[in-house]
Amino acid sequence: MLPLLIALQFLTRLPVRLPGMPEPAQLGRSLLWYPAVGLLLGLLLMAAQALLGSVPVLLQAALLLTLWVALTGALHLDGLADTADAWVGGFGDRERTLAIMKDPRSGPMAVSVLVLVLLLKFVALAALLEGGRGDLLVLAPWLARVLLPGLFRCTPYVRSGGLGQALADHLPGRLPVVLALHGLALLLAFGAPGALAALLGGLVFLVWRRTLLARLGGTTGDTAGALVELVECAVLVGLAC
Repeated sequence: MLPLLIALQFLTRLPVRLPGMPEPAQLGRSLLWYPAVGLLLGLLLMAAQALLGSVPVLLQAALLLTLWVALTGALHLDGLADTADAWVGGFGDRERTLAIMKDPRSGPMAVSVLVLVLLLKFVALAALLEGGRGDLLVLAPWLARVLLPGLFRCTPYVRSGGLGQALADHLPGRLPVVLALHGLALLLAFGAPGALAALLGGLVFLVWRRTLLARLGGTTGDTAGALVELVECAVLVGLAC
């Protein structure tokens, strides 16, 4: 169960403690549990929405989005912010883009992108709740964390060292099977909305991967985090429409 605990500790702020420093191979096996963690996040959001049933819709959406960010520790938002700054400040140059991505400071582009993404998520959440489809909240975090390991599986990792390198170097052989099973479960559980979410998430994945290959020749931890946020946003907006 250690790989599951690693995935929970990394992807959430749930009170999980590891018995010790994990080995690189254990870090790699934690990718198998990323989709399950995404499903858990979605179920927690659904449970919170049920408890907020009598609260006005706009306030519900704001509280749920706040809980969403808190549960993940803004991990992927941080990656999105770093990526946004680097993409603009890098001026198309690979090494400059990678260097800016390592800078912990956030520039105006990072702030603008974060505001826009959170605004879109908030409005989409409000629209889903107003339409009585709070059950669809589970799709965005679940699908995003199905696609996240897929990015490591089919895209070179271009920054040496760190957690991302350990994940990329120790990909489990059965990872494609696990991701496919989660994708099938998603479709069977939600039908047409699940198919729409999968289509939107898949399009974002393909476009983002192609963009990463063109600029960087692969992915980094920050750009992988950005993928999660972009997929979640696209899925929520698409379902709300």
